Amino acid sequence: MSDMKRRAFITLLSGAAAWPLAARAQQPAMPVIGLLDTGSIDSNTRFIRPFRQGLAEIGYFEGQNVAIEYRWAEGRYDRLPQLAADLVQRKVSVIAIPSSTPASVAAKNATTTIPIVFGVGDDPIRLGLVTSLGRPGGNATGINFLTAELGAKRLGLLHELVPTASRIAVLANPTDQVRMTSNIKDLEAAARAIGLQIHVFSASTIDEVDIAFAAILRERMHALLSIPDAFLGTRRVQLATLAARHALPTAYPLRDYVEAGGLMSYGTSLADAQRHVGIYTGRVLKGEKPADLPVVQPTKFELVINRSTAKALDLDVPGTLLARTDEVIE
Repeated sequence: MSDMKRRAFITLLSGAAAWPLAARAQQPAMPVIGLLDTGSIDSNTRFIRPFRQGLAEIGYFEGQNVAIEYRWAEGRYDRLPQLAADLVQRKVSVIAIPSSTPASVAAKNATTTIPIVFGVGDDPIRLGLVTSLGRPGGNATGINFLTAELGAKRLGLLHELVPTASRIAVLANPTDQVRMTSNIKDLEAAARAIGLQIHVFSASTIDEVDIAFAAILRERMHALLSIPDAFLGTRRVQLATLAARHALPTAYPLRDYVEAGGLMSYGTSLADAQRHVGIYTGRVLKGEKPADLPVVQPTKFELVINRSTAKALDLDVPGTLLARTDEVIE
């Protein structure tokens, strides 16, 4: 082979080898979801599954055609603004908050341009996340779990299960001041309507949970209502254990508490709501604008009772209440 032909052949091979690299370079970058949450990866693996399921229904699969950057506050609400700012600096395609009111507010405060899909338990209009439910009008939309609005219903169910209990303790996390204030205001009105007294006790650390229970016993409370909160959710086993040890009938916002040994819960089907956050996130990635996607309110609620815990507390579940129960855990 002549030198001229040899050089032409090598040039041809070099060009062919570069074709795949050039083709890959022209492919669009994989979109990135920034997932922000108040808790930790260990405590919140339960919501990642339905969130991913919702994404999959729209055609997005983590690691294949979408990447997810996780930011966990580890129960420290004061870290949320910095974590949200980090995702904004990362220039993620969308910020998703499957289940956290404080994280949703932090994300909204961090950006007015990056799309946000939230899951919150309080009124998103009152939180300043949207201007209206039907036409959010800004860069955020999502689902409202209605956990705050369901507090009165939860109190009524607890009263139905334990009709002799008139002094009701309410356990709240003071670091989530917005939720604490709105929940207590609604509960006070509901309690007055059925002749009950509520007394608020605060806890934002593991030790403070123990201290709160000691105060609840000292004040001779008859029953306990736990306000929806990410930190208290991570302490559900501790709460259920203390309630059982001190024979204190307790109502919770989510079924996870009852699965951990709690007495009863009433609230939104959280898995279904978190799945919908995944669906909306996928729709935003496909080009729909949060301003045009109405905030969804759940239609599926569940009453769950742990019959073993009821027996241990020497409580007879009324037949009328049992008939309305969605699931009985033995």
